[in-house]
Amino acid sequence: MSDSANGVGSASASLASASSALASASSAPASLATASAFNVSADGYDRLIGRYLPSLAPAFAEAAGVGEGADMRVLDVGCGPGGLTEELSKRVGQHNVAAIDPSAPFVQTCRTRLPHADVRQGYAEELPFDDNSFDASLASLVIGFFDDAERAATEMLRVTKQGGIIAACFWDFSHMPVLNAFWSAVTQLDPDAAVETQRLGSRDGEIAALFSRAGAHDVTRGVLQASTEYASFDDLWSPIEEGIGPVGQHYLSISEQQRDAVTQNVKEALNLPAGHFTLAARAWFACGKVPTL
Repeated sequence: MSDSANGVGSASASLASASSALASASSAPASLATASAFNVSADGYDRLIGRYLPSLAPAFAEAAGVGEGADMRVLDVGCGPGGLTEELSKRVGQHNVAAIDPSAPFVQTCRTRLPHADVRQGYAEELPFDDNSFDASLASLVIGFFDDAERAATEMLRVTKQGGIIAACFWDFSHMPVLNAFWSAVTQLDPDAAVETQRLGSRDGEIAALFSRAGAHDVTRGVLQASTEYASFDDLWSPIEEGIGPVGQHYLSISEQQRDAVTQNVKEALNLPAGHFTLAARAWFACGKVPTL
């Protein structure tokens, strides 16, 4: 396994027992990520997840072979508000970047931020691009939310040129403190709750296996490091209280008493200092080549 690092630190040691508890949690169906979980403001998503992209996206782009100034046309599958799309645009130019996401608010924000990129609303399972359109197709932190990941991987291969690269990354939840602590707190209250931490791609080798089944060649895998800074616990917690993402949707679905318990359990698990702090996170990634006929 090869590692790629960019801005690292260690996750809180107090999360070790939480990770163990989550390992036995029931697998989450793809339908957990309802459309409403991501039909939210781009600002809210950026405060929850997008804030990790300034460190994660460059490491992912490098792992996928999209270098600075590369003469490439690239696709961002499941682009969200454009965290990875922006990094790809810096490397190859907006006019050489296409992006797609099912969330209308995210697509609009991505278009506003990157007006010269080809940003479309749609689904990974039905990419609206011709065969052999891109030199590389990347999917960041979304593969576990696809309704049909096998079909999405096949579509990524289809639209990528022979000899080109497909790549995907997804959180290793045992090293993603915020989400790990949240879902651990949830399962403490309800052991049968469907949790995000069991999604496809969240375990070592799953993305690589998916790409191999889809027909990619020379598949490699590794880890990516990311980190972000928070002004306070409220800075971390506010997007969850606002219902952003699957964590936020679940938070709003439980009783006020359960919310208080989850909040307290997360605070105890993270064991954060007062005021400013930094959290590190880790994602699994895999890259594969499109077969040359």
